[in-house]
Amino acid sequence: MVKILLRADDLGYSEAVNYGIEKSVRDGLIKSVGVMVNMPATKHGVDLLKKYTIAFGLHTNICAGKPLTNPDHIPSLVDCHGYFKSSAIYRNAVTDFVNFDEAVLEIKAQYQRFIELFQRKPDYFEGHAVTSNTFFEALKAVAKMYDLKYSGYSFGGDPITIGNSLVTFHMESMNDNYNPERMLRQMVEGADEKIVQLGIFHPGYLDDYLLTHSSLTFPRTKEVAMLTDNKIKKWLSNQEVDLIDYRNL
Repeated sequence: MVKILLRADDLGYSEAVNYGIEKSVRDGLIKSVGVMVNMPATKHGVDLLKKYTIAFGLHTNICAGKPLTNPDHIPSLVDCHGYFKSSAIYRNAVTDFVNFDEAVLEIKAQYQRFIELFQRKPDYFEGHAVTSNTFFEALKAVAKMYDLKYSGYSFGGDPITIGNSLVTFHMESMNDNYNPERMLRQMVEGADEKIVQLGIFHPGYLDDYLLTHSSLTFPRTKEVAMLTDNKIKKWLSNQEVDLIDYRNL
């Protein structure tokens, strides 16, 4: 039997995103949710989902909203207004401008906020993707510091180890002509019993905050629709699939 793990990122980004993730858990296939703990809608999202017995991860973020650390202590990560530098700045940077010690400070602050919100450690620990190797090295250092299940990312498609499992990542939401159903079907049809297939989704609805702060918009609504589609759920139940979450890795 093949193992499939479907993850939803960005809980807390906005209230509309929170509602879409909650529907994808309540009526859909999502069993692992990554929390952005520094955002204005974080508590709203946590309050919506805390009742569900799913895996909650720390979706560590250094490119949206305000940091939890004093901006004066992390100048490499923030703009002149004290907000995180945007993901576009990371994409367009010639060099990796992130300072390792500053990244560790903010990552530790976000980990402590997760503890405050949930009264426990996250079930997994990873980063809201930016093009910075220093950020990922800082994530690994903090994961080791607190003995956390670090979920790295394989940009080349090769499997990596998470916990006790080999895992291959699938994420296409930023691609042209993205079709979430096609991605899910390809994951299942190409799977084998040795490697967990992990699909990263960003389900959500749209509100003004999201539309003015994120480049990822309408694909989120498509993902909610696919993840809660009864025909998709029936198809998946007819496959030889074990739908797992991060606690099973």
